[in-house]
Order: sequence, then structure tokens, then C-alpha cells
Amino acid sequence: MKSAVIVFPASNCDRDAKVALTQMTGKAPAMVWHQDSELPDVDLVVLPGGFSYGDYLRCGAMASQSNVMREVKRHADKGGKVLGICNGFQVLTESHLLPGALMRNAALKFVCKPVGLEVSETQSAFTRKYENGQRVTFPVAHGEGSYFADDETLDRLEGENRVAFRYARGENPNGSARDIAGILSEKRNVLGLMPHPERVVDKVLGGTDGRALFQSLIENLT
Repeated sequence: MKSAVIVFPASNCDRDAKVALTQMTGKAPAMVWHQDSELPDVDLVVLPGGFSYGDYLRCGAMASQSNVMREVKRHADKGGKVLGICNGFQVLTESHLLPGALMRNAALKFVCKPVGLEVSETQSAFTRKYENGQRVTFPVAHGEGSYFADDETLDRLEGENRVAFRYARGENPNGSARDIAGILSEKRNVLGLMPHPERVVDKVLGGTDGRALFQSLIENLT
């Protein structure tokens, strides 16, 4: 599986994504600067966490206008896989690759801790190595992670089985609508989620619950 990680100004999880992908695939991903106008020939593009452009204007709004995002959209339109984590999820919604928006946390405070999740979908390229309803723990680190969409959009996401991850009962750290932690695009080739699977691929770092996400991609793309 060939992969690339997009690097925006003030990304701070691009190295985490690189380390996880290298460990899982045995190959280092291409690190692509946000102003580049081309993507290498890859199977997976990762938009990492961080605070792109210092979260000015709205989280992910300025990053969504970067040169490379035109190529990320083309990659997705052709069926290529795109994974947006935390700030990357925000960039995906601002780029309209995913519906809805990420709002300020309900408590108006930055939250950084491990949270319990429930796997709600196991047929996508991102989730096939999980079991339906499986409980996993990923860390979160965000101030604007509350997923919001109108009821029609939320009903459509649920009706089309596009909610990939939910916060487990009593674990919602930000007030996200219907406990949504991660969603898929209509073609199911784009996944955005606020928790960080790339930080739980090595037990030395506190857990391995994120490994199945990358194993799912590797199995699908190789």
C-alpha cells in the first residue's frame, strides 16, 4: 500500500501518521507539502491532526483552500482512499468531501484523553478488520470536535450506514450529535474521525486498537 501524508502549516500529528504508516506497512509515506500542486501515485492520502493555519477563521477552513486539496479531491473522485484524522476531519468537512461541520466542544474546553468508541460499520475499507459493535479506545485531543449536521443529513448518514465510529455510551467528550465520532463519504472511500487511531498502533504507546483500521486498508489496497 502506497500512502501520502499532507503537511499543513501547524500540523502536529503528521509525524505520528508517518510513524504509524511506516510501522504498519513497512514503507514510509510520502510527505506532501500543502502548496504542492501534485500528489504522488498513492493508494491512501492521510490528512493529519493539528492546528492547520493556527485554526484561524474556522478549523480546517484555510487548509481546505490549499493547492494540494484540489488533487486530494481528484484522488477521492477517482475512488482513492482518504483518511482525515482530527484536524483532517475538519478539513474534509470544509472541503465538502464529507457533510456536516465540527463545532466547539460543548463544554467550551480543549479535551485530551483516551475515550471509548463503538465500531458502527464494518464493511468499508477502513473498518473490515473490526467486529460490528466492537468497543475500542482511541485518544482524542481537540477543542472543536463536536460533529454537527441537520437532522436530514444525520438520518441519511445512519440510513446509509455511513457512521463508522460512535462514542461509547457516556464517553462523548464534545457533544457530537448522536455520539458520532467518524463518518464515511457516499462512495465510502473517505473517512473522517476526530479520535486518533494512529496513536494506538503500538502497545508501548498505550494500546493497539488503531491497528485494525490500518490493517483493513492494507488488506483492501494490496
